[in-house]
Amino acid sequence: MHPEIIVGRLDVAELVFYAFVGFFVALVFYLRREDRREGYPLEDAVTGRVDSAWGPLTASTYKRFKLPFDRGYATTPSQGREPVELVGAKPFARFPGAPYVPTGDPLVDGVGPAAWVKRADYPDQDMEGRLRIVPLSSDDHWSIAREDPNLVGMTVTGADYKVAGTITDVWIDRSDHLVRYVDVALEGGGRTVQVPFLMGTVKRSRRQFHVDAISAEQFGRAPVLATAGQITRREEDQLVGYFGGGYLYGLPGRTEPLL
Repeated sequence: MHPEIIVGRLDVAELVFYAFVGFFVALVFYLRREDRREGYPLEDAVTGRVDSAWGPLTASTYKRFKLPFDRGYATTPSQGREPVELVGAKPFARFPGAPYVPTGDPLVDGVGPAAWVKRADYPDQDMEGRLRIVPLSSDDHWSIAREDPNLVGMTVTGADYKVAGTITDVWIDRSDHLVRYVDVALEGGGRTVQVPFLMGTVKRSRRQFHVDAISAEQFGRAPVLATAGQITRREEDQLVGYFGGGYLYGLPGRTEPLL
């Protein structure tokens, strides 16, 4: 049988081209559905109106993911719409993309650089299922090297160089083998806060730990751990957000331009 009788006037290159176009269109639809698992449908930044363009060609199907360490399952997109928590800020002007300005205490409200992610509210774990970040006093296997200064007992000062408190313990990361936080007993007693270690400077000769992010008075408003001796992923974000936001909101004048 002659080949023309089988394929007619259909060119093989043309057939491959049509197949590629069909595959590419299907791929675009698939990717656009998959990238809308979280954060959709969209809200208008000015009016708050929810985007109504939400149908089978734009919405992804539900998928269930098993969480590690027998912590159940997570379903995406989230079942139903999560409530939007109001933050202590408002748009600077009424146009899309306008920057938000704080209306209260930005460090406490979690605004701008002090914002934090609503992560899972359970402690991080290592590959063996143990708590990954723990106080040094609760693990006899770890210790500070003799060549390094002992942080416990050091005086903690804020960005205003006033004394905020004294270091009473050190939190270590058993997976990355480094110091994550320090416990600071505040002046006057009654409260201990955790400070990210990498946001402070050790002044060995003075036996001093200087934190230039916030003032000494602002240490008293730092987030508090719900359970002594353990820190959850969400609490880590809250702590880092609070102290990190201090580089913009910690002292008067930091929010102003240099010139």
